[in-house]
Amino acid sequence: MVKTFYIFLLLSMIISCTSSKKTIQKKTKTVLAQSLFENQFTGFLVLNPYTQDTIYRKNHQKYFIPASNTKIFTLYTALELLGDTIPGLKYIVKNDTLFIEGTGDPTFLHTYFDNRKTLDFLNGFENVSFCATNFNESKFGPGWAWEDYTYYYQPERGSLPMYGNVATIFKNESLTVRPTVFKENVVELRYTKAREENKNIFYYPPTSNDTIEIPFKTDTILTKKMLKNVLGKKINLISSMPKGKKSTFYSTPTDTVLRRMMHESDNFLAEQLLVLSSSTLSDTLSISKVRDFMLQNALSDLKQVPRWVDGSGLSRYNLFTPESMVQVLGKLLEETPREELFKYFNTYNQLVKSEQANNSPSYIHAKSGGMGNTYNLSGYLVTKSGKTLVFSFMNNHYRQPTLEIKKHMQYIFELLRDRY
Repeated sequence: MVKTFYIFLLLSMIISCTSSKKTIQKKTKTVLAQSLFENQFTGFLVLNPYTQDTIYRKNHQKYFIPASNTKIFTLYTALELLGDTIPGLKYIVKNDTLFIEGTGDPTFLHTYFDNRKTLDFLNGFENVSFCATNFNESKFGPGWAWEDYTYYYQPERGSLPMYGNVATIFKNESLTVRPTVFKENVVELRYTKAREENKNIFYYPPTSNDTIEIPFKTDTILTKKMLKNVLGKKINLISSMPKGKKSTFYSTPTDTVLRRMMHESDNFLAEQLLVLSSSTLSDTLSISKVRDFMLQNALSDLKQVPRWVDGSGLSRYNLFTPESMVQVLGKLLEETPREELFKYFNTYNQLVKSEQANNSPSYIHAKSGGMGNTYNLSGYLVTKSGKTLVFSFMNNHYRQPTLEIKKHMQYIFELLRDRY
């Protein structure tokens, strides 16, 4: 009798789960068949990573422009290759001279990070020689918009970035410029652009009280000048490091940088994290090299090999499938404790910022990715029954307001939350 009861209970649960799944599939299909989605490209995959139960899929093997969903691959790469603390410099000490080369550490004198460790380390030597020849990439990524050179979200990349590679300008009683080497380069004038294209001449509206961040044009001479200014000592430029085994100086906790990169969708940090990751493979800093390494090793089992050209997703050349996103999210879930992993992702409340969402418990931990006519969301969804699902929802080439796309996505997410 007892055995019969448990068999009946198990069958009831199976029937209930099957019925719920069919309801989810039917209603999701109805939503995605609406005219809103008719004239765009939509890809959606959601599954239970523990049972490999595919709940819904549409165009999951098709390639989409991922925008900032690319940062999920950057996060995975950094967690695979970087330790608890990021490498700040590689160096050799000979006699009374410190010879250094950059690793791509983005935190040196960055406004957000309290990174005095590197500065204190450099101050401990009377003579400093800097080698800037180990960076084997362009300052801008492939396919970046050239006209965005003045916007805070597109600083140049490099081996030894300083101040986040942006000039920060604001006004209290007088005009304040950081780094101070640009003090005489700021013109108080309301102008059509914030910086000249090919030189570090900046424009700040005279009546403004805002703090503005403008990427500056980087070069080796400028880096030398900024180092000399902040250290108060002569800096020698060298074309190559002296022979000998290099040591590594470590600066900032890795998870601090990763959380800010993901939460703020910080393009500069994302790019530099790939540069940093390449520093663990060789002395030559190469984003393409670290991408190839990951695709040939930790990501060699991806069912669709992505076209992966940068760390941030700024480039429209990037192409990823929903399935490859879900695969990497699954790897992250396998290799990182869930509570720790979720700290890297924004909650649904933070992503949507709607009154309805803010009044409900957060059930989604995800990374959004948006640019013109593109909105994607990939991450984890926790159902009311306690199950954790992995999903990637990608929308490309739509002409409707993004808010309309989000509303329909939210309906599907709530359906999954409530019924699975």
